[in-house]
Amino acid sequence: MEIQRLGNLKTALGECPVWHDGQLWLLDCRAGLVIALDADTGAVTARHEVPPPLGSFAFNADGRIVLALKEQICALDPHTGHLQTLARIDASHEHLRLNDGISMPDGSFVVGTMHVFREPGEAPLGGLYRLDTSLRLNKLDDGLGICNGPCVSPIDGRLHVADSERRVIYSYAVAGDGTLGDRRVFVRTDDQGSGPDGCCFDAEGGLWTALVRTGTLARFDAQGQLTRKIVLPVTHPSALCFGGPQMDDLFVTTISDSGRLSASGPLDGAVLKLTGLGCKGLDRPLCRMPLPPG
Repeated sequence: MEIQRLGNLKTALGECPVWHDGQLWLLDCRAGLVIALDADTGAVTARHEVPPPLGSFAFNADGRIVLALKEQICALDPHTGHLQTLARIDASHEHLRLNDGISMPDGSFVVGTMHVFREPGEAPLGGLYRLDTSLRLNKLDDGLGICNGPCVSPIDGRLHVADSERRVIYSYAVAGDGTLGDRRVFVRTDDQGSGPDGCCFDAEGGLWTALVRTGTLARFDAQGQLTRKIVLPVTHPSALCFGGPQMDDLFVTTISDSGRLSASGPLDGAVLKLTGLGCKGLDRPLCRMPLPPG
């Protein structure tokens, strides 16, 4: 296995890498940037600026980009830069914002919130939301402090969602109408010294997560047992995805200054590319939303 830096990009809060159309896409959330990189050279091939903070994004079937901003979900036309609001969550607070999200197999977009700097005993606002293919927004769950890493198991179709604050990854059954049930604890990461951040599955059903406070990646099998751990040359890895022509490269975003976490090492804020892992990932589905003209 080899770990290398991809290009010269340095992000404050690198997040949400997505392999799409032969390129690596990612966010710099604090800067409000959506960025595409050449996966071989790391050269920036696209750069779109939107109002920060950014939480996550997914590609729609019509080529537009579904974006989670602070408290609203929007659509960005990458050709014109036009930004349209699609929905707004049912809560508002200076320390609340939309965070990690994912396009689902049915074409919907599921996204969670993070509510930080709460008073002792104060329940988190927001929760886990689904914007369906009719552009209706529904809340799926609540009580989650920092939602991260939503991803769908290729083995049983269950949605896995991390609450980084509680250092736990939950697993949900997904009903035909997109609602969730049968919430279970998939794994707790207290013994790893960190909450789980971004997550993704490999084709064999192993869940990979960035242990943001220990500079490591961990892989758990379908039973939640730790099967692999990789030490990275960074302080705070944030998220990861498989990509490359054979879907066997692993790309990792990192943090130099998230507002709560900071690091000043030579690779902090860089994008890492791991090759030779011996496993593959899966393509991510597109959102299938009939977005209004714009």
